[in-house]
Amino acid sequence: MGTDVQSFAVANLRRRPVFVEAGGFVAGIEPGTTSPYINYATPLPGARPTARDVKELIEAFRVRGLKPRLEFAPDAAPAVEPALREAGFGVEATHAYLVCTPERLAVPRGTAAAPVAIPVAIPVAVPATDEDYRAIDAALSEAFTSEFAASEEGAARLRRVQEDGGAVRFVRAPDGGCAGGATCSAPAVGTAELAGVGTRPAFRGRGIAAAVTAALAETMFARGARSVWLEYSGEGSRRVYERVGFRPRGTRLYMSLES
Repeated sequence: MGTDVQSFAVANLRRRPVFVEAGGFVAGIEPGTTSPYINYATPLPGARPTARDVKELIEAFRVRGLKPRLEFAPDAAPAVEPALREAGFGVEATHAYLVCTPERLAVPRGTAAAPVAIPVAIPVAVPATDEDYRAIDAALSEAFTSEFAASEEGAARLRRVQEDGGAVRFVRAPDGGCAGGATCSAPAVGTAELAGVGTRPAFRGRGIAAAVTAALAETMFARGARSVWLEYSGEGSRRVYERVGFRPRGTRLYMSLES
């Protein structure tokens, strides 16, 4: 599965408004932001980069005023980590990823909602208006303790996911805003990445994360994906994903070069 996940990462970065091929790597660039969590690179499966290849990659970031950063499945390109370390890159994190296939998907039926009124049969919505996208962006910013600020650019990126073959799903809060949501990329090489699952603190523990995760996976399977994968941030979220059919399959490595 590591090769599938890595092949997907390459294909997904090539969808960016700007992408750069450099020394066996693909870097995806989003004009308008310098965030290293949006602008990053990944190696081609099986890549065996030389020192010159890595230098070329670094220059592709530096010339754009960006931090050199990569995300990849190390088992699909085992020669990459040593080459990056030799050039001074350090490890930011190692994240396990989970995979769901159509036969494993279990769509949840919801949980009781007290004291906040979310219906037992949790309705998962498709955003339809600019206000929906703004509400989802704001909710995810709050869910991730403002690791990123809510913005018009963030809302626009969510809309592009939906319009470019991916999917955005959310649960509407009683006040008409967003209680929680998530996104999934358009499928590539038979798989799709589900990401950004977040629930506002006031609505946690009510099945929202499971509902949007299952709805997104179901949507991708209906479009022909053979699998959907995601990374998790802690044991609590892992249990949520496993309840809807996701299972551990490998790890992804995050590496960057400081100035």
